[in-house]
Amino acid sequence: MEKKILVVLPVTENHKTILEKSIVTKSDQYEFVYTDGKEPTDLELKSAHIIIGSISPNKISLAENLEWLQLSYAGTDAYTADGVLPKNVVLTSSVGAYGLTVSEHMIAQTFALIRNLSFYAKAQREHKWEHFPSVISIEGATIAVLGMGNIGGDYARKMKALGAYIIGLRKSNKDKPSYCDEQYTLDALHDILPRADIVAMVLPGTKETYHIINEQNIFLMKKGAFLLNAGRGNAIEENALIKALTTGHLAGAAIDVMEKEPLLQTSPLWDCPHLIITPHVAGQLYLKETLNRIIKIASENLSKWCLNEELINKA
Repeated sequence: MEKKILVVLPVTENHKTILEKSIVTKSDQYEFVYTDGKEPTDLELKSAHIIIGSISPNKISLAENLEWLQLSYAGTDAYTADGVLPKNVVLTSSVGAYGLTVSEHMIAQTFALIRNLSFYAKAQREHKWEHFPSVISIEGATIAVLGMGNIGGDYARKMKALGAYIIGLRKSNKDKPSYCDEQYTLDALHDILPRADIVAMVLPGTKETYHIINEQNIFLMKKGAFLLNAGRGNAIEENALIKALTTGHLAGAAIDVMEKEPLLQTSPLWDCPHLIITPHVAGQLYLKETLNRIIKIASENLSKWCLNEELINKA
């Protein structure tokens, strides 16, 4: 029986060639269906045996013939919840595709914070020639990176190259990479937070990471420190963040993710002092190389699928 591969990504002709050449069995056994990045129809979902890309979890049930879902996301928590995917469906992610774009977004946020760029942007809009003299340097700063996967590792490596002292925190024990000066599990969080000039978060969404930065922990941070979050919005208790910024305990924060998205217009976060908000754009497909990396992962897995080999990035 011919099997249909539904690709719900805005792929180029070159991407299509890469995907189709990854089929290492008889090509007439598979038919590629491309939506060019548009929402798939119910009929397309119903007939799909393999989906490459990400569709809304509440539409998974329409894909009644689904055997394998290759997400274009790095995170899988929305798809591993009970009742979303049938147990016989294989789930793989695009871990490894987002390190470049998200780490560079975080680096931009880091420098915007420590060099007061948001203050100068506001002063420019108001036609004011003002100085904000309090700055720190990355060279010699202690940066705690919470989440040392592909993204956190990329950020840590680049900040280490700029002269920072890197402390990595991760869920489980693994060998310490050369760009980390110290590495611990998240159990050491209370000991590390008071030492860090910058805390950068790229944690996955799990029970253990929910509100891991709460009021108690945020006030363990060094007074005048900076906080970044590009992982999951619910890793930070937002009321605690607001309090830490309005009282001046934190010198600033930058968040690309929030507990509820899009952020409500009435949210006090909009008017919070010293806070940079970006609307969950760090890990999108705006950087062309991100999509190239997703296609590379998907094509490798397609070849493995045809040969009945173990897939990479299985959830």
